[in-house]
Amino acid sequence: MTQHDWNAVRAIYLEGIATGNATFETSAPEWSEWNAAHLPSCRLVARSGSRVLGWVALSPVSSRRVYAGVAEVSIYVAEHARSQQIGSKLMAALVEASEREGIWTLQAGILAENVHSIALHEQVGFRIVGKRERLGSLHGHWHDVILMERRTAATGVLMVLPAEIWSVRRPLKPRRVTMPLGESPR
Repeated sequence: MTQHDWNAVRAIYLEGIATGNATFETSAPEWSEWNAAHLPSCRLVARSGSRVLGWVALSPVSSRRVYAGVAEVSIYVAEHARSQQIGSKLMAALVEASEREGIWTLQAGILAENVHSIALHEQVGFRIVGKRERLGSLHGHWHDVILMERRTAATGVLMVLPAEIWSVRRPLKPRRVTMPLGESPR
């Protein structure tokens, strides 16, 4: 996705806003604001010819380096393109792209009424990790938000400090160990 795609991407975002169950936002930002809030990688659009059918992008969850591999998903499909597997294809491509970029956790906060989005996320391995009750109000109604995440086993670097670090007073360099997440260092 580039600035060239923004008018179509913004129009699709506005369609999602109009549903009342895609976001608490009530308007779409200008390109500069949207661009600054999203990661420069993992911005994907689905097209039919030159027409944009949907888009997906990631936002950082924190500016702290420790969370550099954690990102929040935004996905929207044009109203005329829904029920055509566009969302499924975008999500599958996002998972692959995010793993190439070193993202180890994808997360999403989805309004509880948006059952189609919850099902879409579950199709690519997201799981429900919680529910935030009456998290926000939209048009005078309070909404619960379902928290979902997808962890990958394909990415992850742990910094392992040698056991000697605890018994000596001289600085030791940590060694870099790469392993699938979920395994313990040996």
